[in-house]
Amino acid sequence: MPSNTASLAFSSAEIAAVYRVIAERRDMRHFLPDAVDPEVLRRLLWAAHHAPSVGYMQPWRFIRITDPALRERMHALVEEERIATAEALGERAEDFMKLKVEGVLDAGEVLVVALAEGREKHVFGRRTLPEMDLASVACAIQNMWLAARAEGLGMGWVSIFDPDKLATLLSMPEGACPVAVLCIGHVEAFYPKPMLEIEKWAERMPIEDVLSENVWPSSAD
Repeated sequence: MPSNTASLAFSSAEIAAVYRVIAERRDMRHFLPDAVDPEVLRRLLWAAHHAPSVGYMQPWRFIRITDPALRERMHALVEEERIATAEALGERAEDFMKLKVEGVLDAGEVLVVALAEGREKHVFGRRTLPEMDLASVACAIQNMWLAARAEGLGMGWVSIFDPDKLATLLSMPEGACPVAVLCIGHVEAFYPKPMLEIEKWAERMPIEDVLSENVWPSSAD
């Protein structure tokens, strides 16, 4: 390793911790009812807010859901879309309906992450790729996910909902759009593998199938 690179790198233990938290992060669906320490929640939000964003636009907005009745109504929206998703899956509908896809009523904390309104004014980095606002929000969510795992908390990203209905429910302004319902809380244990692998819904693709050099991989290879 060049000397200048070595001087910028973290220690071996710190590097190992970063790769460990990436490897052990899980999309959790099963939670204990215990409350999340407010200081830990603050740190998770700090991690999310320090994510990279295209043009430094910081398009993320966070809504903490503390009203039990509001959680119930959000859960109803998720259930409505879960049934619609099952119908759209055709022959896999029965297998899908067996999956636990959310923990809205179970987790210690529920946050909604949304895209802010007025994003059209941010042109830097988005003139040809306007969807980079969404990519930036995804970076914030991933930061929070890794921080939660490092703190010993589970987190699940729920995307099974009608965004227009959720935006209305949460009184979002025109142009704002919910991206994720995040369930965060204590868990009895982390899944040894991604839950959808355990349930035989899908398997992780080999990296060779998603990596090529210089040009798009030929389907004949």
